[in-house]
Amino acid sequence: MGRYLGSSCKLCRREGMKLFLKGIRCETSKCAIERRQKSLAPGMHGWRRSRGTDYGIRLREKQKVKRFYGVGEAQFVGYFQKAQHTIGNSGEVLLTLLERRLDNVIYKLNFAPSRKAAKQLIAHGHIFVNGKKTDVPSFLVSIGDKITLKNNEKSKKRVRAQLETNANFTTQGWLQLDVKEAMATIVALPTRQDVQLAIEEQLVVEYCSR
Repeated sequence: MGRYLGSSCKLCRREGMKLFLKGIRCETSKCAIERRQKSLAPGMHGWRRSRGTDYGIRLREKQKVKRFYGVGEAQFVGYFQKAQHTIGNSGEVLLTLLERRLDNVIYKLNFAPSRKAAKQLIAHGHIFVNGKKTDVPSFLVSIGDKITLKNNEKSKKRVRAQLETNANFTTQGWLQLDVKEAMATIVALPTRQDVQLAIEEQLVVEYCSR
């Protein structure tokens, strides 16, 4: 599977909004969106950002979702097809499916500073789900799943350092976190209100259904 190796800040600049791809840096003055000269789209013609066509507007909404969650095009299409075959609003179902990805859960538990860092933590075998090592970032969690760390000091030290760095972090209601033990339980499925991205999901559905 291909992966993006370029600058994460360019993705935020292209979408014209913060996608929080670099963790705490995105909340400081170093963020490219905060710096006026860097708030334009990347490239020599970035200042010529157009109003966009109907197609272009829908494409940008889809790209925002893809880049926010760090998924590839083929993966995204797979999630959309699954959402279409699930009862409920396809746009909301799509977003909640992406919210249930293990890398997103690890990020929202504050075990990692960003979703990209969460992917690495999972791929390196530091995360266990229901007592079994799970090294697939796209794993979808379900109600009752218990997330723990690998039983070695290296894994625990890395996550505890992150938890201490952002001590004021608040966990969303569908996640139950035991900070002392660095373990968590999925107590509910995420809802549309849990999605921390300003997105019009209906435009995404219209783009993918064309």
